[in-house]
Amino acid sequence: MKGKSTKSRAIIALMWSAFAILVAAVFIFFFCVYNGIIGYMPPVEELKNPKDRFASVVYSADGEELGRYFSNTGNRVYVDIDDISQNVINALIATEDSRFEDHSGIDLKALGRVMVKTIFMGQKNAGGGSTITQQLAKQLYSPSSEGLFQRALQKPIEWMIAVKLERFYSKDEIIKMYLNQFDFLYNAVGIKSAAYVYFGKDPKDLTVEEAATLVGMVKNPSYYNPVRKPERVRERRNVVLEQMYKEDMLSREELDSLKQLPLKLDFHRVDHKEGPAPYFREELRRILRAKKPERSAYRGWEKQKFIDDSIAWETNPLFGWIEKNPKPDGTKYDIYNDGLKIYTTIDSRMQRYAENAVNTHLSRTLQPAFFREKRNVKGAPYTTNREELSSSQLAALIDHSMKQSDRYIMMKKAGCSESEIKTAFNTPVDMKVFTYAGVIDTTLTPMDSILYNKHFLRSGFMSMDPMTGHVKAYVGGPDFRFFQYDMVSTGRRQIGSTIKPFLYTYAMEEGYTPCDEFLNEQPTIYDENGNPWSPRNAGSARVGEMVDIRWALTNSNNWISARLMSQLSPATLVRNMHNFGITNHLDPVVSLCLGPCDVSVKEMVTAYSAFANNGMRVDPLFVTAIADNNGNIISEFTPRHTEVISREAYYKILSILLNVVDGGTGNRQRCPPYNLTAQMGGKTATTNSNSDGWFMGFTPRLVSGVWVGGEERYIHFNGMAMGQGASMALPIYGLYMKQVYADPSLPYSQDTKFEFPADIDLCHKEYFGEYVDESGTEESIEGVFD
Repeated sequence: MKGKSTKSRAIIALMWSAFAILVAAVFIFFFCVYNGIIGYMPPVEELKNPKDRFASVVYSADGEELGRYFSNTGNRVYVDIDDISQNVINALIATEDSRFEDHSGIDLKALGRVMVKTIFMGQKNAGGGSTITQQLAKQLYSPSSEGLFQRALQKPIEWMIAVKLERFYSKDEIIKMYLNQFDFLYNAVGIKSAAYVYFGKDPKDLTVEEAATLVGMVKNPSYYNPVRKPERVRERRNVVLEQMYKEDMLSREELDSLKQLPLKLDFHRVDHKEGPAPYFREELRRILRAKKPERSAYRGWEKQKFIDDSIAWETNPLFGWIEKNPKPDGTKYDIYNDGLKIYTTIDSRMQRYAENAVNTHLSRTLQPAFFREKRNVKGAPYTTNREELSSSQLAALIDHSMKQSDRYIMMKKAGCSESEIKTAFNTPVDMKVFTYAGVIDTTLTPMDSILYNKHFLRSGFMSMDPMTGHVKAYVGGPDFRFFQYDMVSTGRRQIGSTIKPFLYTYAMEEGYTPCDEFLNEQPTIYDENGNPWSPRNAGSARVGEMVDIRWALTNSNNWISARLMSQLSPATLVRNMHNFGITNHLDPVVSLCLGPCDVSVKEMVTAYSAFANNGMRVDPLFVTAIADNNGNIISEFTPRHTEVISREAYYKILSILLNVVDGGTGNRQRCPPYNLTAQMGGKTATTNSNSDGWFMGFTPRLVSGVWVGGEERYIHFNGMAMGQGASMALPIYGLYMKQVYADPSLPYSQDTKFEFPADIDLCHKEYFGEYVDESGTEESIEGVFD
């Protein structure tokens, strides 16, 4: 018996020793994990300040969110705990960690329950033992695991990280970090993004059932996807509501009522190409991230772009902002991950009106007419005028378009031969194509799809405050998803007669007056090389008569413009136009007076700002301030003015440009459907073959520019009825201004007028007589300057 007793004591001692060794081993293991000896333990500094990656948010001047810049890590926007609905916090705690307030990172009771039910009772649905803090540790620091062993090692590491997080942060801070980190799918990373994507709300406004829906996704976002599996998500939402009831966060009556509600979403897909002002946001992204221009980085045909960027680098603080403004530690800001707040000058209401005006006129009027004109025409949408575009030139343009396509480039990189590529481009395939009624599924050959897309007319529109330079609206094309080439800043097209105000301003500076007269007959002018040039005229009014300068510009007469140019210097006109803000190369030739030069909409709006602001040009201002993730202002931006017109010349040219709208080529603004009564100046333009239609308009408070045309100059209307600037571009301006003036929340009134000083003598004789427009109709202009 004594031997048995001794043996038993030895076994017990051995068991205790083994237990002690096990405890010591576990202690040593967790000690090593805690101190980073085994596995990965983030440095204390990083635990105290986790490296959160947040999207930068672009705001409008009236406080609306325009969009975000984010990387593949997600569309996460920081939100403080005070701006999160208590419903979300309650739902999260009730469902994921009911003892959240009582533990210090690890819930031993829950962990023990899971181990017993899983290991000893074999229950696969025993639930999880992870606390909210552990889940946060996993989100912040755990990489994807491969295999059971890796995941088994990750668990204790997450436990120790959770313990440390609980040391450094309060419970509210842990909840806030968790909700700011979680990925709710569809680029909805964090509760702020999720609230907007699924419900179109701020997180502080989420109701109980909406909060329960989002928290229900935490278990498995892909499985509980509200968009694809609404009934499954509704059931999961009700489970969350049940948990809230169990934790005394809801009454029985509230639970029963809420469970009966259907799942209601207000889904907003978030994408760089979606949302308001996409062309503006893309141009702003380019400007912010621009590098210091180096000639070697530009292709041979990008000489002008190099010049433009070089000027912008030196004169525009926003251009290359990231390169010019390092963080305090010397590193560069990242617009995709640093959570910058970018406050722009865009007004969300005016942007909406501009986009609506462009879409309405293109989709309801111009595009249907263009499709009718080009239907069943060989070579459409290109012109059928073979004197303008020969068959060989047409074939070359189509071949060039094919070689510029993504399909061609990918096939070429894959090693396909030219014959294989051409066969593929002429083989029908299923595809999605753009229509103004929505994207449709169809079957086309890739070559036909290229020509189909070229049928759509393009447009550029920009509206700006002529005193502050604040850009209020910016539309670079018909639809950014399909036509990403920006026709406001990037694209340049011939400006035609919109150049004439610069010429006539130059004449006023040289002592001419609006009442000086010229013979209205076709002139023949010789250039410096002795070559004759005889411009054509669109109208036939008052041929052979003496007409004054006011009448000539009001009716956009080419002959008088040419006669003026013959008495002035083309080289000086070029210098003056550069002073107006036009940076592109201009040839100093006599024909420049009719606008054969290529200029962007942005440059034209910049230049015309001088006509609305007492001769002072103002450069466009896109952004007023940039703040960091905590709201601290990093940079502020102010307008830049340049005087380009003297006082006397300014009022003389202004008086004529007002007349253009009151009784000249811009008079359609006074007629239905616009019926605008505001005092405004402007100028229409139509280039050769109707390739480009322009309208530049300004009031004392706004200056705007519109261009409409085809993707290429050889794509255009055949006739003037639809192809002139008064038909293509002017209606967009009219529709836009009509909506702006109809909005009482905007600070614009049709009663605002330009003030003409009493001491200004416009042309040494009476101004309120009779004039004749292009149609030959006599009308009175009395009262124009009241």
